[in-house]
Amino acid sequence: MDSCGSWAMDKELIPLDCLLPSGTLRICLLILNQPLDKDYLDILWSKGRDLTHHQHRSNKPSLYHLDPIYLSVSLLVCLSIALLRACADGAANHLYEMTATDCDSFLPDYISGDFDSITAEVKAFYTAEKKCFLLSFQQHPARDFISNHGIFHCLINLCLSFQVDAIVTLGGLADRFDQTMASVETLHHALSMTQLPVLIIQGTSLVYLLRPGSHRLEVNTGLEGDWCSLIPVGGPCQTTTTGLKWNLNNQVLQFGKLVSTSNTYEHVDPGKPKKPVTVITDQPLLWSMGIRKNRG
Repeated sequence: MDSCGSWAMDKELIPLDCLLPSGTLRICLLILNQPLDKDYLDILWSKGRDLTHHQHRSNKPSLYHLDPIYLSVSLLVCLSIALLRACADGAANHLYEMTATDCDSFLPDYISGDFDSITAEVKAFYTAEKKCFLLSFQQHPARDFISNHGIFHCLINLCLSFQVDAIVTLGGLADRFDQTMASVETLHHALSMTQLPVLIIQGTSLVYLLRPGSHRLEVNTGLEGDWCSLIPVGGPCQTTTTGLKWNLNNQVLQFGKLVSTSNTYEHVDPGKPKKPVTVITDQPLLWSMGIRKNRG
């Protein structure tokens, strides 16, 4: 590639479609072990249905000890249907507490991990009583998010068999900076694991790692906040954009030289829709955007 301009437009996404009650994005939802936002949970959960009444739920709890790298797609197909909802270990505690008055309406399809964080009470509720599937993985404390949460491997394999548009992770951007960076590092791994967009949402932020190529991001849902950014986390990125207040024209984004943080969208007159953001990059580039939670 001689310049960024040689890419053809080939990847289109409405990043915040998944948070619209009327949105059409078909998702797999992964909940991480961090505090949950009930508004986001309600909307994202409604994007599919769980397996509570599906014929593949057995009358006894099921525990599978699986190596995520060699996980059998055919096995998971036998256990699943439609869109998927999963909790990473202790995330089940947060889900249980937040939905205490209506737990039966929020049953995950899978709970994954080494089960050192999930409480005995919560584990018993979801397995013995509600027949949720447990996927057991060995914990690797010194390794990354993917190794620690093998459910991510499972979801990607499952998505191969279902018409899923994106994987949405709820949590992963709050509290500890090192855990936030682990989430970003996971997105880099995901590029080689799936062609599906992997979105991370928490608080008032969404992050999405753009793979090399040309992207068109629709930003006219009404949920967009005032800010957005392009961050070259993995290394220098030769980048061209449109639709931003401060666009890039075949420029190199690189730590120590130039990063595009605290950017915003191109001005439009009141009542007119925002223009789409287009991004052309020669390397993986992190897109981050604000979410407007209280529209008024």
